[in-house]
Order: sequence, then structure tokens, then C-alpha cells
Amino acid sequence: MVEFAPLFVPLERRLQTFVVLQWIFSFMVLPPVCLVVFIGLLFTRFWFFNMLYAIWLYLDQNKPWQGSRRNEVLRSHVIWKYMKDYFPISLVKTAELDPSQNYVAGFHPHGVLSIGAFTNLCTEGTGFSSLFPGICSYLTTMNIFFWVPFFRDYIMQGGLVSSDKESIAHILSKKGGGNLVGITVGGIKEALTTRPGANKLVLRSRKGFIRLALMHGAGLVPIFSFGDNNLYAHAKNSPGFWWKWFSDQLFEKLGLTIPLFYGRGVFQYTFGFMPYRRPITTVVGKPIEVPKTPHPSQEEVDRLHQRYMKELSNLFEAHKLKYNVPKDQHLEFC
Repeated sequence: MVEFAPLFVPLERRLQTFVVLQWIFSFMVLPPVCLVVFIGLLFTRFWFFNMLYAIWLYLDQNKPWQGSRRNEVLRSHVIWKYMKDYFPISLVKTAELDPSQNYVAGFHPHGVLSIGAFTNLCTEGTGFSSLFPGICSYLTTMNIFFWVPFFRDYIMQGGLVSSDKESIAHILSKKGGGNLVGITVGGIKEALTTRPGANKLVLRSRKGFIRLALMHGAGLVPIFSFGDNNLYAHAKNSPGFWWKWFSDQLFEKLGLTIPLFYGRGVFQYTFGFMPYRRPITTVVGKPIEVPKTPHPSQEEVDRLHQRYMKELSNLFEAHKLKYNVPKDQHLEFC
């Protein structure tokens, strides 16, 4: 039975829905649309514009690996306030971040579409710059996005950068400090296991961000986003062999895959790709001081990794009861 939305809804809520809808469209539909438009223009009288853009793409190809191209006007636009209010999303500070230092922030959990990570670190919807003055935030994402014509230029405006170590190293080596690189450490593998109410993190074998923090002497900041896993439901039935084969091939060839999930629609609440209106509270933990070690040993990496997992667990335990997580639930690392 389909549950339809009320006919008369306050304009504020309509605007919130529209902004989230455009964001979902941007990351799920816009990349293939940009590719189709770019190829299609080659067979029209406007092919020359494609040639000019191809030259620009060649000259600008390294920008996603060199700090991206943040646009403060776009990041501070009022639309992100509407996106924040849709859920709503809140950002909680538990400690100061020194603007003379650079930081690596592990963002957990990944969630289906990393909505919490994007809203908090790529926009001013939750007031990141006000909470952490002097800190310039970035967020890593898949490299494939930066090879999509037009789309790459759009996402760089928010501070999205390549997830390659060279990209992260470029930001962490900036003189003067004041830079924070957010990494959704669990990646696609964690997104595939996302379930409402689940607190299982893919972290035990993810140590690259620890090594980078040691190499650059960057502080490690644990971040846990309560509610990020509750925005979508996953299909209960097994998708079968054909979907698993398709998903495995997609991951092998392109480094991405598509989890089977569903949410609500725009004018009804039963099914669709819109996330549910469920609160997200992102808690930024106290930074771990990291000594600069240009050539860290595996033992040093392992030791810091264990400390990071412990601090993340402590952060979760200290705040879980405030955000409706049952007392008997704890973080699981795999």
C-alpha cells in the first residue's frame, strides 16, 4: 500500500525536499548525463566547444590531486541549510582544532551515500567554519568522478578531492596548517554492508590514512556520525547470482559498485531514492597528536592504528545514549 504525502505541505519542507532531490540527482544521475552530453555534442555544430573543454581538461587534469578548487560562495549557499534541515543534521564539537596544524579525519560510518560527510565537510550547512575557525575542510572521493566532463568541475567547488595518497599528501604538506582532510575510511565495502541501526565499520585493515598522518605529522581526528546508517533500507531478499556478478564486475573494472537500497519518494513515503527524514548527529572527537615520522615502521603504524580504534570506540560509547543507540550496542571492526 502506497502512503502518499499530504497535499498541502509547508513551503519550507518542499524546499528541503527539492534541495536533497537535486543532490541525489547530482551524484546518481548527473555523471552519466554529463558523459552523454559531452559525447553527443561531438556530433553537432557545437563540437568545437568540446575541443576547447578537452584542452581545458588536459591542462587542469591534476587539480583534483592538488587541493581541488573550493568555492566559498557555493559552499555557503542557503541551499545547504535546507539540506541540513531536511534530516536534520547537527555537528557537535568535543575539542578544539588548532589552525596551525593539519589534520586527517576518519569519518565513520560511510553510509550509503556519505550524506553526513558531504554536508558537514563540503558545505557550511552545519556551520563547520564557525565551529572550527581557521580550519579548511576537504573530503576525499573516488577518482573516477574527476574524469567525468563538467561534473568534475562542479564537485571540486565543494572541496572534494581525489582519494589517492598523493592528493591527501599534497594537502597535508601545505605550510601554515589549518587543513583537514576527511576520509570515509570504510569506503564502498562498508557502504555495501550498511544497515539501519548497524554499527559495523570496515577499519581493521585500513591503515593507509594512519601512515599518511605519521609521515606528515598530522593530527588524527575521529569522527562518528550517528544516524548516517539509518537513511536508507536495504533489500531484504538476496539479489541473486546475476546481481552479484554485475556488482563484482563493476567494482573490478571501475572501482565502484551499487548497493541495493531504497528510501522514500518525493510525493509518497513508500519507496524511492530519497533518504528518509531521520536525524544525523556528527560528533567530532578530540584530535590525537601524531609525531612527524617521514618513514614510519609497520610497528609504529599498527600502534597508532590501535590507538585510533580505541579513541573512536570511546567517542562512540561516550555519546551513543544521547543519540538513541541502545546501551548494549558497541562498535564492531572488521
